[in-house]
Amino acid sequence: MSIQYEDPTLAGSYDVVGSFPKSFGYGVEEQDLEENCSTSADKPRILLMGLRRSGKSSIQKVVFHKMSPNETLFLESTNKIYKDDISSSSFVNFQIWDFPGQVDFLDPTFDSEMIFKGTGALIFVIDAQDDYVEALERLHLTVSRAYKVNPDINFEVFIHKVDGLSDDHKIETQRDIHQRANDELADANLEKLHLSLYLTSIYDHSIFEAFSKVVQKLLPQLPTLENLLNIFISHSGIEKAFLFDVVSKIYIATDSSPVDMQSYELCCDMIDVVIDVSCIYGLMQDGSGCAYDKESSAIIRLNNTTVLYLKEVTKFLALVCILREESFERKGLIEYNFHCFRKAIHEVFEVGNLPQDARSSSNNLTGLKYAGAHNGSAV
Repeated sequence: MSIQYEDPTLAGSYDVVGSFPKSFGYGVEEQDLEENCSTSADKPRILLMGLRRSGKSSIQKVVFHKMSPNETLFLESTNKIYKDDISSSSFVNFQIWDFPGQVDFLDPTFDSEMIFKGTGALIFVIDAQDDYVEALERLHLTVSRAYKVNPDINFEVFIHKVDGLSDDHKIETQRDIHQRANDELADANLEKLHLSLYLTSIYDHSIFEAFSKVVQKLLPQLPTLENLLNIFISHSGIEKAFLFDVVSKIYIATDSSPVDMQSYELCCDMIDVVIDVSCIYGLMQDGSGCAYDKESSAIIRLNNTTVLYLKEVTKFLALVCILREESFERKGLIEYNFHCFRKAIHEVFEVGNLPQDARSSSNNLTGLKYAGAHNGSAV
């Protein structure tokens, strides 16, 4: 399904997060990239930890289950470990373990080896609107215990619920938490343990961007994907490009230019609009069909000569681009380069499933696909 919009009111970003339906149909491609999905035991594990009522479960529900932020006010406090298998795409394919705030690491029944050994990232959530002295103590205990078991874990700190703070207060809170946390690590001779801090809220897109950064660190294909995007935009006159997981609106890769929050929000909103409209007009009268398939594409022209361009890459991934109207006049070139890009993405995934000894013979496949699009012209 192809959709074109020329609505100047879309130049601004929306205030509503996660507006598209909680579930929609997916089409079946001729060769599903997800056929070779790994078993749950092989999937990277992300741990959500923090004190009670810090917002851990709300984050999970908003990002991965499309719950409205206002609905999270009625969530009950987590009282046991909740394991959620996220298989929204072949690239974003992991488990999230939501831990209750009262978990006791000194309890002999707590198996640190089992919990931390297979973990790719540990996200510790701190409520920025509450006194965070106790949270910092728990953060230090948590990361120090995890680091001793598995030093390869990525340690991420979400300074959460910042929507109620002023910009100055946000910066000051982040600086204070960063300083205190690193001082405690230095006192414990854990200088090599690196904490990444993010300011987040479920009421805007900051939580999606933060989770995007977390997930990207778990993707072995990330350098290849970034290189493909750089090649694609440089040959197509595109200013910015994101490779999105459509379900969660996490961007699993972008080009090397800096990410502007407003641009990211526009792209998220475009995905919402496309899915919403497709669910209304893209299905059969009996409700059969799929809202997002390999024919899905959309063009939105804003009133500032900017064009938003969406194309399906796999049945779970979409490429969303931002470019100028004059660059979009060469749509044929862009379509050709996108065809090369899409084919390379499929092959990157296929190579990722090959045995290690078979990968070396295929490691140049991505560069060859752009031979026909050189210096801004197709051959």
